[in-house]
Amino acid sequence: MEINVFKFCSGLRVLGHVMILLVAAIVGVSYYAVVFLTYGPQLLRGGFDTFLSFTIVIIFHVLLVLLLWSYIRVVLKDPGSVPENWRAVSGEESLEVGTSLAAAENGFERRSRGGGYCIHCQNGKPPRCHHCSICQRCVLKMDHHCVWVVNCVGACNYKFFLLFLILYLDAVLNFAFALSLLCFVVMHASLLSSNTTSVEVHEKKGVIRWKYDLGRKKNFEQVFGTKKSLWLFPLFSEDDLEKIPALHGLEFPTRSDVDA
Repeated sequence: MEINVFKFCSGLRVLGHVMILLVAAIVGVSYYAVVFLTYGPQLLRGGFDTFLSFTIVIIFHVLLVLLLWSYIRVVLKDPGSVPENWRAVSGEESLEVGTSLAAAENGFERRSRGGGYCIHCQNGKPPRCHHCSICQRCVLKMDHHCVWVVNCVGACNYKFFLLFLILYLDAVLNFAFALSLLCFVVMHASLLSSNTTSVEVHEKKGVIRWKYDLGRKKNFEQVFGTKKSLWLFPLFSEDDLEKIPALHGLEFPTRSDVDA
């Protein structure tokens, strides 16, 4: 019997925006413990303790700003909506709109063919798109509906979600909670390395070569972009947004040695 653990999250939707307050409370407790109880008093002692405490407090505040920034982005950012009356692109049309020779030479194909039709939304479904029963709409490259951010995690906010997880791990002081969160981070790191979503894990069973697995470096860039200076920020460069269609969730490069 197969169990999809993400279905259990739907029962928590009644909590709504209370989860945002819970996240803020955990961060607030961590802030009080780090700044006011631990390192703040040491700043008054002088000597080496002052320098070390000052450094830790500065680093903590930088990480806190990145954490809150990433969290706000993943909460407010639309994970990816299907355009009205969307339809799959045919093979000939795909060539016309830009299957580049460079992509072909690298062993990848730029495809938006496939997909299907959503009977709930009465609209086409691009590849990797799934209907969220909580949001009551289709989400591009849907990973899951996260009650902690009161939003779906999809093509347009997955990077922000991953940054939030990593930075939130630093802010959590409770060992048991941090350990469970670490397991979740490790799981998503594994999904990222194979260019797979939580939903697609079930689709991949028995598949020898996953058609969206372009290699770890390319898989990472499909989510975080190619500009290294922005990897730790919930931002994308204009160049990446223009050249990486996967960031918009409608079109994804695939391996040329695997049938669509």
